[in-house]
Amino acid sequence: MSGIDFAFLDSGTGGIPYMLALKEKMPSARCVYLGDTAHFPYGEKSPDEVTRSAAATIRLIVEKWHPKAIVIACNTISVTSLDDLRALFPETPIVGTVPAIKLAANVTKNKRIGLLATNATVNHPYCARLTRDFASDCTVFSRGDPDLISFIEHELFTATPKQKRAAVTPAVEFFSAHDCDTIILGCTHFTHVADEIAAVAGNKVRVVDSREGVANQAIRVEAEKMASCENSPQDARSTQRAFTKEENHRGLFPSERDYSRDIPADKTFFVTACTPADTAEYSTLCKGYCIPWGGKISL
Repeated sequence: MSGIDFAFLDSGTGGIPYMLALKEKMPSARCVYLGDTAHFPYGEKSPDEVTRSAAATIRLIVEKWHPKAIVIACNTISVTSLDDLRALFPETPIVGTVPAIKLAANVTKNKRIGLLATNATVNHPYCARLTRDFASDCTVFSRGDPDLISFIEHELFTATPKQKRAAVTPAVEFFSAHDCDTIILGCTHFTHVADEIAAVAGNKVRVVDSREGVANQAIRVEAEKMASCENSPQDARSTQRAFTKEENHRGLFPSERDYSRDIPADKTFFVTACTPADTAEYSTLCKGYCIPWGGKISL
């Protein structure tokens, strides 16, 4: 085993606050992060494209680091492809991220909730199902905002405070026009500007996301897997050999898998593609969060 406890996957930088939230709860966990920037943005892709892109990136993660669990820190991938991805990679627990509609329904006072996400997420039937199951007495006003997501990915970390506030203002004004007293950050990218959104929205508006719930679930899932392996080590080894053979037959993994490669420093952030401008942006991000910048890994 490589020693990686959790690998985080998003289309870009969005899931970094989720990784850091888990580290606050479990400082001993060793984490690695891969932003699939080669396929950014996921929120504008078809469901089939989302699944294919995410599967290709998860193959790379499993092949390179063999983590104990994968956290999909991306609402779009989670609401679109989570079941398919779990079927493709049955030996690796996968934890998803979905909009915090249940939490928002519990904290709203006027029952008017704003959902800020990608177009793919706000239009997906899964969100309608979450609303029906957990917020049936509320009205949810949804806004897909690819422009804000692009700003966060490519400009945020070198932007001035004035530019950051200007970038989030259209979304806040949209929800203000609908008298929403709660805003759900339904794309992980938006967690990077949670403070700016809250400041522009004012202290009468709650801004919520799913960081705490995802971190708790990931820790539970990883603990359950380790307990299972400890209780039946022979079965675990046998399953791993059978899994490798089956996946090789399906063409998902190379015939030779090297788990002895050097593993990256804890919390290292990698991407699958970047321009020179992006490299400067990501380097600034990593310095700000005190995490290592790993650079590009080709799919």
